Amino acid sequence: MRKIWKLWCISLGEKASNNSKEADLVALFRTIVVLVNFFTCFFIIAGVIRHW
Repeated sequence: MRKIWKLWCISLGEKASNNSKEADLVALFRTIVVLVNFFTCFFIIAGVIRHW
């Protein structure tokens, strides 16, 4: 699981800090932003399909 988290953090962008705890916190925040974006797009697409 640690390796998956590390790969996910790398995929989100540059490491934010040399401190691992700070970098993990930033990666968690970036993950939340990505999930909000995903769900927003999902609901927009679902609304378009529903009213087609």
